[in-house]
Amino acid sequence: MNDNPHHDDPLRDRVVAEQGGSPDTTMPIVVYALHLAGIVTGGLTALVGVVIAYVYRGRGPSWLDEHYRYQIRTFWLAVLYFTVSAVLTLVLIGFVTWLAAVVWLVIRCVKGIKGLQEQRAPDNVDTWLV
Repeated sequence: MNDNPHHDDPLRDRVVAEQGGSPDTTMPIVVYALHLAGIVTGGLTALVGVVIAYVYRGRGPSWLDEHYRYQIRTFWLAVLYFTVSAVLTLVLIGFVTWLAAVVWLVIRCVKGIKGLQEQRAPDNVDTWLV
């Protein structure tokens, strides 16, 4: 189920385009940066980033809203992956899964930033992987 009521709304995209210029991608870039900074802040900045994504979702063209949806999914999946890794550290494999989760997070953020630069939605928004 799509949690964004404006997903693929061509009328809204046309209205946004008629308002002039390309949409500002500063906030989505900030959210990706906050997700990445969460690696060293224990997730605190990622929490701030997901709040920003929730606030800004629905205010731009559908491709930009897909970035916010992707960022929100990335946050919640990261919470799951890092929690599982924390539990698995009790049997020592958690250090490997934590490293895999870090790599996963970096790849998702880089893919998202690349999509922003190309002014298109990120690929595979609904995937649990990259």
